[in-house]
Amino acid sequence: MSRLVPAVLGALLTMTPPPGAAESAPDPRPKDDTKLRIIVFGAHPDDAEFKAGGTAIKWAKAGHHVKLVSVTNGDIGHWETRGELLAKRRAAEVQAAAKRLGVTTQVLDVHDGELEPTLENRKRVTRLIRDWKADVVIAHRPWDYHPDHRYVGVLVQDAAFMVTVPFFCPEVPALKDNPVFLYSSDRFRKPYPFRPDVAVSVDDVFDQKLEAIHELESQVYEGGASGSPAFVAGVPPAADPAGRKKWLRGQWETRQKAEADAYRDALVAVYGPEKGKRVKFAEAFEVCEYGRRVTPEELKKLFPVGE
Repeated sequence: MSRLVPAVLGALLTMTPPPGAAESAPDPRPKDDTKLRIIVFGAHPDDAEFKAGGTAIKWAKAGHHVKLVSVTNGDIGHWETRGELLAKRRAAEVQAAAKRLGVTTQVLDVHDGELEPTLENRKRVTRLIRDWKADVVIAHRPWDYHPDHRYVGVLVQDAAFMVTVPFFCPEVPALKDNPVFLYSSDRFRKPYPFRPDVAVSVDDVFDQKLEAIHELESQVYEGGASGSPAFVAGVPPAADPAGRKKWLRGQWETRQKAEADAYRDALVAVYGPEKGKRVKFAEAFEVCEYGRRVTPEELKKLFPVGE
């Protein structure tokens, strides 16, 4: 695998900061803003968009501030290409998706498949959460098929208390209030299955989420690391964007409907029996036992379930 050259990646990938500096993208928020601040960590440039894209749209539409972070650059996440060119391509894809979602995005300069739960990476995650002044933090659960996913979960868990400790990463002011930390959904069953504490209907923003996912061409239309010439041959070509979007809709209607059906009880708990049973497409989240504790009613205020 070719190694990435930081000087070439420049503006597309955020480099490791010098000692004492925060690793962050420019913060566009007014300093006196009272809206919610949400940061979603995904292992690769597509994970946060897939798992929380619809909820992110709803938060953004309500004026809240959402940042999606890809903790690795995805430079081996394709069956045909790799290295610098793939990393640049995937960074551009999530930037285009972010415009569709109405959010901020950032890709860290960590090689795909090489993320480790080190002290350095714990500090990177802590700085990002503090810099965003997050009220809500979302990540993978720390048990998953992919080591990068697992270690994102571990790193965010490890940051869950440290974000409030003043002399840990003192170059970035500690948060006075610990955020609410949550996991995005998955289907893994050990050591215990995902248990949603809140589920969000994305029926009203499903088309907009599809427009964002459409931008992630290397993953959705070429299959990413699991793709093949046969996979690509089964997808409408780039010259037929309408055909591609129809194919994509079929894929994601099945996926998001399965999410809603799997977590129907959580939808009913949030929206009530009548509306909860009618939800077609959903995203779901589980409260991490670390971070700030919240009641179900507080979760409804934090998540865009009434907006």
